[in-house]
Amino acid sequence: MDAQSNRSLQQFREEVGIRFQLYNSLFTSLPFHRIEKTGILLSLLSSNCEEGYKKNLSPIRIIDEFITKQTTLTNEKEKTDLLFRFVQYVERQVVLFDALEDAAFNQVNDLNGVGTLKHLESEVIRENEEELLAEKLKDFSIRLVLTAHPTQFYPGSVLGIINDLSKALKENNSSLINSYLQQLGKTPFLQKHKPTPYDEAISLIWFLENVFYNASGQILSALRTQFPQAVSGDNQIIRMGFWPGGDRDGNPFVTAEITTQVADALRASVLKCYYFDIRRLRRRLTFSGVDTVLVELEQKLYDSIFVPGHKMTLTKAELLGTLAGVKETIIYKHNGLFLHMVNNMINKIELFGLHFATLDVRQESSVHGKALNALAAAGAVLPADYDGLSEEEKIDLLCSLDGTADASLLEDPVQQDTLRVIGQMKKIQQVNGEEGCNRFVISQCNSALNAIEVYGLFQLAGWKREELSVDIVPLFETITDLEEAREIMRKLYSHPVYREHLKRRKDRQTIMVGFSDGTKDGGYLMANWGIYKAKKELTAISKEFGIDVIFFDGRGGPPSRGGGKTHKFYASMGKDISNEEIQLTIQGQTISSNFGTIDSAKYNMEQLMNAGLISQLFATEERTLDDTEESL
Repeated sequence: MDAQSNRSLQQFREEVGIRFQLYNSLFTSLPFHRIEKTGILLSLLSSNCEEGYKKNLSPIRIIDEFITKQTTLTNEKEKTDLLFRFVQYVERQVVLFDALEDAAFNQVNDLNGVGTLKHLESEVIRENEEELLAEKLKDFSIRLVLTAHPTQFYPGSVLGIINDLSKALKENNSSLINSYLQQLGKTPFLQKHKPTPYDEAISLIWFLENVFYNASGQILSALRTQFPQAVSGDNQIIRMGFWPGGDRDGNPFVTAEITTQVADALRASVLKCYYFDIRRLRRRLTFSGVDTVLVELEQKLYDSIFVPGHKMTLTKAELLGTLAGVKETIIYKHNGLFLHMVNNMINKIELFGLHFATLDVRQESSVHGKALNALAAAGAVLPADYDGLSEEEKIDLLCSLDGTADASLLEDPVQQDTLRVIGQMKKIQQVNGEEGCNRFVISQCNSALNAIEVYGLFQLAGWKREELSVDIVPLFETITDLEEAREIMRKLYSHPVYREHLKRRKDRQTIMVGFSDGTKDGGYLMANWGIYKAKKELTAISKEFGIDVIFFDGRGGPPSRGGGKTHKFYASMGKDISNEEIQLTIQGQTISSNFGTIDSAKYNMEQLMNAGLISQLFATEERTLDDTEESL
């Protein structure tokens, strides 16, 4: 262990471990029945579990022996009540520990060390590579796609307490800490009803509003301050993605209506962030020629958010144009006073537009095939013998469709929803901008036809070929799919109609590779190796056809789902694997643990950015496996 790791470990013990023991004693005052005995009994249970595990005792026997030896409980209701009190107690201990970790983040982690933007800046300046950085930043970005996992989520009320508790812990305010722990004791953790897809979306929007909005803005502002010529407004170096409300694979409760509601909530949320930022700007920019402009903009934002039935007229271009005018006025008439506040606001609008996060739509490939067969059987545009055509015949037919089909022709509600949501994506783009909803992910994609089926459904839903502003994203999950991915993409790239579609999408193809099913299919090592090989092959075939391939990784959760040191994973990508963008899913508890505060989110996003940029700016042969290493 190096010196820095030793220092970090010592800091962790002092700032988290010791303080946890100290504040843990306050738990005896929590408003629970017989709380004073719960902590003592829980400690005894922990010892009994360790001893029982060594003796290979079953969990049931360990619990039964503990209750018999350490308590006088006799009926099942009392026993269940005790176990429930243990759960209550431990849940709140975990929250305290999380809050302590958040409060100590700056002390435990080196915010200017290896992997941070400061480290990147020093490397670029030392190597005199400012021009190369500017060139790389023309198309480099990271995209964090938030995905829900309800069993791993704190309720929104608890997230707020963690946030406030962390601040109180930073300030060592014992009175507030005790009050927040009391509040925690009376706040339910269990939700009475299973969260709806919309509930899951609202839970994640909390992180967008309270964490990613400011963290992303600060990163972009820092980059532009250090390298003002390197970061243009044409490329969003940080993009947020969103699956709750859009991911309907295996979830029939996600409907086109839910997708629209979530898109509306995302827009309202980012406008609310802008509204409060404009109010803060108004407190400082009280100058002639500026104040009235900000008052007018504030009113437009207010109407768009809070006035029922108000027609949305604001655009990203209007917001940026108004603030550009404000910026020019304070530079030339007011000595640039508070210019940094205006720049920070502009940076956020460039990143988040009116969409906040791109709402991805995902559905399993077999649903699309069944929907097309059903439309053919109903006599809608497709020939009656469609199901009997060969794969090549189906591809050619779907690429040349002329006509639309109504979703009401489909009897199956999931198939109906598929056609409806494709039509709804256009409406979302009209209000939130193209980035509001411009990706369709195909789960279990195992043929070129699976991708073209989606292309055909877009035409049937009313999209014109030349106006199709949506990326069709195949998802290769199983070991077999990963092995066949190259030939599937070769077939797609070779088709003139699909190639023309990619040309309109700036010759870029996003491909998602997932760990989850691959891990179940072939084990963790096999899945990782399969993805490495597939990425290498897909990079080569894409270059052959003049396509920039972008990999979207289904990782970012617990280790069993492919998590771990994500930034090291990207830093290790060699020159044979496309790394223009880093795109990955962030799931469940990983969001709150790695991106739960502005400081931790900034740190982890900087690690990802640094990994992607360093591997391109200062690539070395050592980063790439040679033939001998690959053969192992």
